[in-house]
This record gives sequence, structure tokens and C-alpha cells, in this order.
Amino acid sequence: MSRPFRLGFLSHLEGPGDPARIYRETIELFIAAEQLGFDVGWVTQHHFKDQDGRLPAPLPFLGAVAERTRWLRLGIAVVVLPLEQPIRLAEDAAVIDLLSAGRLELGVGSGFDPLEFRAFGLDVAQRRELTTQGLQSLQHTLRGGDLGGGLRLQPAAATLADRLWLSVYGAEGSKYAAQHGAGLLINRSVYDSDEPSDQIQAHWARAYLAVPQSSAPRIGLSRGIYPAADRNSALIGLRDGVNRFAEKLIQAKRVPANQPLERYLQRLHVIYGHPEEVAAGLAADQVLPYTTDLILQFSPATPSFNQALLMLEQIATQIAPALGWRPQREPSNASVGMGVQPHIQG
Repeated sequence: MSRPFRLGFLSHLEGPGDPARIYRETIELFIAAEQLGFDVGWVTQHHFKDQDGRLPAPLPFLGAVAERTRWLRLGIAVVVLPLEQPIRLAEDAAVIDLLSAGRLELGVGSGFDPLEFRAFGLDVAQRRELTTQGLQSLQHTLRGGDLGGGLRLQPAAATLADRLWLSVYGAEGSKYAAQHGAGLLINRSVYDSDEPSDQIQAHWARAYLAVPQSSAPRIGLSRGIYPAADRNSALIGLRDGVNRFAEKLIQAKRVPANQPLERYLQRLHVIYGHPEEVAAGLAADQVLPYTTDLILQFSPATPSFNQALLMLEQIATQIAPALGWRPQREPSNASVGMGVQPHIQG
């Protein structure tokens, strides 16, 4: 069977407790993912969050992961580009890419939170203009362009410009990503629509692919999953995290209030249940045929460290193989129970 996509997982570094412990445990999840044959481990940037995303600086975190892994690719989905100085972002990314032997996948997006923009002294209404300017500057810098007076990025990281990704929300944004040589990152769900997310996002993928590109198109598809013994067990594990996330969407008037849990899971496009049910749900996704990178996450649930290890194993040994994926390298451990062990210190 063919291997149609690279397999990744995404961690938002969520949950209660000591952030240092969460950082250490997440590094161990990356190590376990490499041992299980995953292709890419992804993190995302969150500013000023005390539980639902605790990583304002993903590049230093990935530097620590690079030192503990050998070939797992290291992805960011995404850095909020309007809140960054593009040249400084390029410098940090270039160092991490060099330390990791060219394993960085750098995703950027425009952001959405007015409070975050205000804290940085910016107006959220300008986020698209700032993203456009920032992407142009970032690509120019990474490709070794003149920054004034003959100055150029050091260390050089020209190939990293070919590993840029852009997170968008719509067909026009998808075309823009293709026109500017960026991979397309498709988010987990279209929260504020009754129409199935994959049906809407398949249109985005087709719009991206319709634009002629000088290099092979790249489409990263993020999906929320929760494998468990059965659907009822999954619902129990999902309930608290989904209700907490849904409350934020209700306050933002993106979803209606007083809906059953299953309805919110549908809006969030979370596929849950026995691993066979999860695989079947992913197989039916209308975006999957266009996908080069499948990025799976457990958010908005916050499973324990040991639960997350088991879920990674289920993805690598049951769910992804049912979709046609095979690891590029022989997994160093056949299962979590046979050798993927935590090495938490402190």
C-alpha cells in the first residue's frame, strides 16, 4: 500500500499544573513519536495563556527537542507573524534549522485575538496587511536577500524558505499561499458554520491546487481525534476540555449556546471512538485525498501523559496504517509497552 502523506501530531502544551513539567513531558512525547515512526512533531504558539496553550516561544522549545531526537521533523503551526519582527524570526529559525540538520517546518499565520495584538501595541484589524508584509520580509530574508548595506542572513538558511507554511481561512487565502510558494495549513475545523468542515475546506484545497506552482504543492491537514476503547469512553475523556473550549466560542459568538456535547464535537470536527472508528472517520474526510501532511491532535481534550503515549501508539500502529501510511524508518519500539518509556527528570 502506498504512503500518501507524512504523519504528524500537534501538541498545544495544554493542561493544568507546572509549565516546566508540561514542557518536559511534551519533549518526551516527541521522542516517543520518533520511536513510533511519526514523520513530524508540531507545536503552536500561544501568547499569555495559563492553561490552554502555554508556548509563547516555540523555537527555543524545538531547539530542546532537536537535541533529543535524530530525524523527526520539527514543525510550528503556527507563529503569529504580525506579532514578530520577520528578520529576527528568520535568525532564530535559521539557528534551529542548523542545529536540527534541516528538520524545521516553519508555519506562520495572521492571528485573531484582539487582546494579544493590543498587548503588542498593534491593532488586530491590520493583521492581514501585517501578515502580507511579514511573509514577504521573511521569505526575502531566508532566501539571502539584501537587508541593506549588503547585510544578509547569517547563518544562511535558503532552503528553509521552501519549508514555509501559511495558515489561512478561506479560498482566497489558499490561492495567496500558492501564489507565494508557501505550503497550505488547514486548521482543525470551521467553527462558525453548520456545514461540515471538511466540505468547506476541500474547496480551499482545490483553490490552492488550481494555482500553478514551481514546486510540489504541500497541504497540511490538522484534525482533532480521541481514540479510546469505545465512543462512550471517548466522550467521558473529551467532556471537560470540549465544554471549556466551547464556552470560549460561545462568548465569541462563533457557536450557539446550550448544545449537547456531541454537537460541539461536530462543530470542532473531532473524530472519536475506537481506533477503527477514528480511522474510518479520517478516511471519509474530503480533504484527505489532497493532503501531504496529516497533523493529528488531541486538543481540546487534555489527556494525561501516559494516555497521550498510548494514543500516539494507536495512531502509529492502527489508525494511520489503515489510511495507507507506513513509517519511513523501522520504529525503534513496536509499542509503548515494549519500550517507549518516559524519561522525565525533576
